[in-house]
Amino acid sequence: MAYIIEFADCVKKHFKTLTANQRSTIIDSIEKQLIHEPLKETRNRKPLRPNPIAPWELRIGNLRAFYDVTLENANIVKILAVGYKEGNTLFIAGKAVKL
Repeated sequence: MAYIIEFADCVKKHFKTLTANQRSTIIDSIEKQLIHEPLKETRNRKPLRPNPIAPWELRIGNLRAFYDVTLENANIVKILAVGYKEGNTLFIAGKAVKL
């Protein structure tokens, strides 16, 4: 069964801080990896400890997509934030964020 992908309103702002290549890479990976079985833990998909951003992370090289899954009426994957890592620092919308 396929899931519906939705983006939070704030993700537009997050995408503006990324290059066109990075945006394309993230969107392609989201479509490939989260349409089916987004709650299945893999090497690049994992549940996170409780944090203010999201319960799940999709890792694409140094890029990150943070998401939540709703299983009620429709199966929806909601992308809550996108960003990138430099070393141990996560950047969302160009600002360093702590998880």
